[in-house]
Amino acid sequence: MPRKIIIDTDPGQDDAVAILLALASPEDFDVLGVVAVAGNVGLHHNANNARKIVELAGRPDVPVYAGCARPMRRTLVTAEHVHGDTGLNGPDLPAPKIALQPQHGVDYIIETLLTAEPKTITLCTLGPLTNIGMALVKEPKIAERVAEIVMMGGAYFEVGNITPAAEFNIYVDPEAADIVFKSGIKITVLPLDVTHQIQSTPARLNAIKALGNRSGQAVYDMLTFSEGFDLKKYGWEGAPLHDPTVIAYLIDPTLFEGRECNVTIETASELTVGMTVTDYWQVTGKPHNATYLRHGNAEGFYQLLTERLARLP
Repeated sequence: MPRKIIIDTDPGQDDAVAILLALASPEDFDVLGVVAVAGNVGLHHNANNARKIVELAGRPDVPVYAGCARPMRRTLVTAEHVHGDTGLNGPDLPAPKIALQPQHGVDYIIETLLTAEPKTITLCTLGPLTNIGMALVKEPKIAERVAEIVMMGGAYFEVGNITPAAEFNIYVDPEAADIVFKSGIKITVLPLDVTHQIQSTPARLNAIKALGNRSGQAVYDMLTFSEGFDLKKYGWEGAPLHDPTVIAYLIDPTLFEGRECNVTIETASELTVGMTVTDYWQVTGKPHNATYLRHGNAEGFYQLLTERLARLP
């Protein structure tokens, strides 16, 4: 049976690729809905981008919701310097025809979890955790009903990409992340420690472009736009590809390696706010609350991604 998932996202070129990968894999996923959150850019653009992507995939039946427009307690920090002013600069995608669902995204998450059989829905979080944190505050009972949260977020060995200590998704709303990591829900983390190994080299991007479909061309255009910032920063052959690792992990977890450990979110320090303090070496004795992945098979990942993208229009 395909896994039932809700994708919570702030697209974002890499988010867009993750959504396409999920929609190209119907044997693995029943995508119940896509919920936008403020993050890479503001909520308006992110909700607009999510609708563009489900239409690009030929799946206008997938409902798209708008969630929270700002973090729980902080001023919104965005990343137009990476993703462009729309959050999805690069491809020339048409304005979406499908409408946003009228229900607030947080209420959709709560209602869907409460009405489904317990432990049958996985939350795939690709952006700041505001929507999930707000849902847990508004209706704590959902914590025992979530099958798992698989998230792109955090860093420990690779430290930060928005500050010296913090990864962007956690930094934008550390209070929401703190709620999520204290919730007792089963959590799997795809951090920068993994995604920095999953680099979009020219050969890998060219293989996607060579698919010859609209989706492959759009992915090529997206990633060749967004990679400029990271190529300049890191000096690598290819830029890291973050959010699709969430979907790839759920399709084939053997592509990744890590361990169960304790992850705590720093919310108070001015210097390290948003840091995912990961007890990878088990030195604190704190109970495990997450599976923290540290290694990824880049060749296997891109083989999977390219194969699945070939299925799309």
